[in-house]
Amino acid sequence: MAQRAIAGQAPGRLAELGWKSLGVLELSVLPSIEEDAWVPTVRDADALLVCGGDPMFLANWMRRSGLTDLLPKLRSEAVYVGVSAGSIATASTFVETYTEPPRGSDGPLKSEEVVLSTPQGDVERLLVTGQGAGLVDFAVIPHFEHPHHLDASAANAEKWAARIPVPTYAIDDASALKVVDGTVEVVSEGQWKLF
Repeated sequence: MAQRAIAGQAPGRLAELGWKSLGVLELSVLPSIEEDAWVPTVRDADALLVCGGDPMFLANWMRRSGLTDLLPKLRSEAVYVGVSAGSIATASTFVETYTEPPRGSDGPLKSEEVVLSTPQGDVERLLVTGQGAGLVDFAVIPHFEHPHHLDASAANAEKWAARIPVPTYAIDDASALKVVDGTVEVVSEGQWKLF
C-alpha cells in the first residue's frame, strides 16, 4: 500500500502534490531503531501523509512507536494528512467494521456483532471500538456514501456514530477536516455529515 501511494498509484495521489521529497516511516519497526535515526526527520517534515489500511493496526503502532507522543511536539506549521485509516486513527476512540476480528494489535476496547444494510441486502460485520492516537476530540468515518465502501452509507454511518462517545464526522472522498488550534473546519466539494 505504501509503495502504491509513493508511486502515485493510489486513488488520492497524495504523493503527486509537488513535494520536494518523500520518505517512508514504517511504524512497526521504529521501536527497534534508535530515535536519533528517525525523530529528526519527522521533526523536519512539512507534512506527514498517513495512508489507509487497518486503523487498529495503525493506531497501535502509532502509540507503540512513540509517534503519538511526538506529534504534538512538532512545529506548528507541520501538517498531518490522514487518509482513510490515517484519519480514523487520530481520534481517542474510534469504531471500525471488520469481517473478522482484527489481528496484530493491542486488541479492541469492545467488539459487537452488527447488521448493516447494503443495496445487495443485509451484511453482518464486527463493529470494533479501538483506542486511537488521541490527536483530536472527534471521530471520523471516511468514504461516506462511497459505492465501494457500503459500510459507510448514511444509514450505516449513523449506526457507527451512535456507538462513538464523541462527535463523529462522516466525510466522503471529496471532503476533509482542517483542524487548527482545536478548531475544526469542514472543507468539502462533496458530502459530509456531523453526528
